[in-house]
Amino acid sequence: MDVEARLKELKLTLPPPPKPVASYVPLVKSGNLVFVSGVVPHTEGRPLAVGAAGKETTADQANAAAKQTALLALSLLHANDLLHRIKRVVRVTGYVASTPTFIDQPKVINGASDLLLQVFGDAGRHARSAVGVASLPLNSTVEVEFIFEVA
Repeated sequence: MDVEARLKELKLTLPPPPKPVASYVPLVKSGNLVFVSGVVPHTEGRPLAVGAAGKETTADQANAAAKQTALLALSLLHANDLLHRIKRVVRVTGYVASTPTFIDQPKVINGASDLLLQVFGDAGRHARSAVGVASLPLNSTVEVEFIFEVA
């Protein structure tokens, strides 16, 4: 599959890859798996959504932020010459800073999952967790980590 052609077809542009904000590397390849560290969504250097879903951020805003995490993960793969080698998406783990009564974490993380399905088709179907948490780094509403299989 030509992922870059599919991105163009979907009118999606990869943003610059995120840089680590602490002591870790953005991705690690081990065997045929690529582990992408937790991605906090940003655009033009600013967080895309901040604060708790259900209070400072709506579920729709958080969903858009989760979509941006998937684009940022793909940009990391591209920057490391791995995007064209993706065989399938294995797992997505999403964290949503939420109020105690917010229960739409799965709908939020669908932003990332749905984008991966659009880009990779059946190879984008993946195992997933969507977890509510009290807070996230940089006051982000969403953080998502990914595991991809490469050829």
